[in-house]
Amino acid sequence: MPEGPSVRKFQLLTSRFVGQVVAKVGGSSKKINVTDLNALRLQDSQVHGKNLFLAFVAASSPLGPSVEEAVLQEEAATGASSLVQGKQEQVCAPLAPPQDEELQDLQNSRPGAPSAPTGGPGGWLRFHFGLFGSIRANEFSRASRANKRGDWKDPAPRLVLYFESGGFLVFYNCRMHWCSSPEADPTSDILSAEFHRGQALDALRTSRPICYTLLDQRYFSGLGNIIKNEVLYLVKMHPLTQGSLLAQSDLEHLLDCAIQFTSDWLQSKLQGKGLHLQIYQKERCPLGHVVMKGALGPPGGWKRLTWWCPRCQPAVLSGDGGPTLGPE
Repeated sequence: MPEGPSVRKFQLLTSRFVGQVVAKVGGSSKKINVTDLNALRLQDSQVHGKNLFLAFVAASSPLGPSVEEAVLQEEAATGASSLVQGKQEQVCAPLAPPQDEELQDLQNSRPGAPSAPTGGPGGWLRFHFGLFGSIRANEFSRASRANKRGDWKDPAPRLVLYFESGGFLVFYNCRMHWCSSPEADPTSDILSAEFHRGQALDALRTSRPICYTLLDQRYFSGLGNIIKNEVLYLVKMHPLTQGSLLAQSDLEHLLDCAIQFTSDWLQSKLQGKGLHLQIYQKERCPLGHVVMKGALGPPGGWKRLTWWCPRCQPAVLSGDGGPTLGPE
């Protein structure tokens, strides 16, 4: 599924249409009534981790400042410290019990979530993208190969928004639901300027395997399986190493690499460049060693495919001299 850098690029695509009115809608989504979006104005576009939030208001409503512009105005008036505290009180959801990214995503999209805007037309529409999920502006996705039946069938969009300006946005393989406001904590978003290093380091230094912690969206929102695999290879750490066995300098290095890799991937996407993978879905590492592959995840949780080189990423020894790998 798309990770933080991809969703950030999606947000840039949608932001070009902020201020425009929806003239017509289409798509195959059954989670929302797509006709509710007719004649609404796209008011704002935000991204938090792997989730995109679009705000819609009645077309007759005045076009006020976006949330980001309002934040800048408030910061100038009241100061950054009080802004951060007030912002967290208003929109931040309380921390959920420890779960991996997949279970959190499924819970956030549970059937009990609102399926229609309340309190008048418009509201915030939350998008979470599945495998090969994407957004296209002013073009549709076309089949690049035949399907299993041998048919060349174009992907079916979940939602299409046609704007009065003549442009349109197409959303593929995504889950949508209405919400009162973006539920997010910017201190956990690895691409946010407010990302909290101390909070992330505290999470990493526990006895959990580091490959579990890196996918915990409470501390590393936007970090997904590709980033996890690539970063662990770059720092030469075995994925099941317990964070409590690592030196503080090693944890700092891991965090620095995760932030830098994610930021570099975003810049590559914005420049239209591809990502050069070193370990993810590879049979051999760059040094020619055979790569191991396994589905790793917490007990009772979602298992994610993980690739590692046993020679470049050796298991860490515990205090008794034996290799210590996290429980599976």
